[in-house]
Amino acid sequence: MANVLTGFSRRPAFRFASLFAVLSGLAACSPADRYLRTGEQLAYSGFTAHPADTTARYELMNILPAGMLTYRPTSTGPVYLYADRIGCGCVYMGSQAAFVDYSHKTMKGIPSQAAMTAEINQHPGWDWTVWSESADPGPNQPKHVIGAEW
Repeated sequence: MANVLTGFSRRPAFRFASLFAVLSGLAACSPADRYLRTGEQLAYSGFTAHPADTTARYELMNILPAGMLTYRPTSTGPVYLYADRIGCGCVYMGSQAAFVDYSHKTMKGIPSQAAMTAEINQHPGWDWTVWSESADPGPNQPKHVIGAEW
């Protein structure tokens, strides 16, 4: 029998099912969903996620525009970058081949070459040595996590 004042059934099973439906609906519209889907697509295309687990990496990740592909020139050609601050706290890095594969699969949200070049000119400071394996934090070095250190 339904309670007239609240509109809820007194039966626990019905309340549990209602609560489950509401929570499932809320989980389906998480703000991180878009970033998680993009991360999967980038990984399938050949991009590699590099965690921003040091202070220097975290700072460089924050130089990049969030949720936008860009690139940085190297001696072997451009390395395409995607800063994922929400989904994984990492920077996805990929080659020209990975970028082409991703752009063929996605067909949306790919900035023009001019827009990516403008972004480089706006934020020219990029240090590749921060991302080398020798720069990985050791067991006694502090690692940076979004909002804290451990």
